[in-house]
Amino acid sequence: MPEAPHPQAQTDRLFVALDVDRLEDAEALLDRLAGVVGGCKIGSQLFTAAGPVAIERALKRGYRVFLDLKYHDIPNTVAGAVREATRLGVFMLNVHASGGLAMMRAAADAATKAAKEFALPRPLVLGVTVLTSLDRRALEREVGVLGPVEAHVLRLAERAREAGLDGCVASAREIAALRLALGGRWVIVTPGIRPAERADDQMRTATPAAAVRAGADYLVVGRPITAAPDPGAAARTILDDVRQATVS
Repeated sequence: MPEAPHPQAQTDRLFVALDVDRLEDAEALLDRLAGVVGGCKIGSQLFTAAGPVAIERALKRGYRVFLDLKYHDIPNTVAGAVREATRLGVFMLNVHASGGLAMMRAAADAATKAAKEFALPRPLVLGVTVLTSLDRRALEREVGVLGPVEAHVLRLAERAREAGLDGCVASAREIAALRLALGGRWVIVTPGIRPAERADDQMRTATPAAAVRAGADYLVVGRPITAAPDPGAAARTILDDVRQATVS
């Protein structure tokens, strides 16, 4: 596994989730966040609505792109998807760690080969562990996985490293265990970031400061920024929390 690049500046740590259904809305958000946020997450909603052009528009504006499509298919299909994502120039992408070792190895190998083929930087390939919308009760009753969420996240992350992935997507609650088991080079991307307590569909959440203190490399923030009256001001507040957590 190659040396995984870690963020060099606080703005690089923050990825805004462009969970919108119109390319125009995504572009408007990116324009309002220019110079404040270093990256954006393009997931199933926007990618289904707009396709690869969404990635192109973000890259032209200088954003690093996290392609959050959570590939989960047979190894050959996932390898082909990762090749195309690499060709598009994304900074990082993800696959479901529950897809198994062969699928994850195919993803890691495809990223390496495609980067050489297209003479582009190799994207970080991450394993999605347990969605932040699930808690222990849902994991047991609806998915059939018994035991603590943290233990299952750790098992999946260890398999992801064995397969050659660069890191994982996990909630802030599992970061301490992941750092202890997998070390500082393992890249941890943390969604479910909430500046304060709020009720929505996310179960395992944390504040920006708590996630950074725990050891998150990158934070993915959606509605607290995109639904704010002033997205730029909301993002700056989050970055202020990140900076304070870093120096404290």
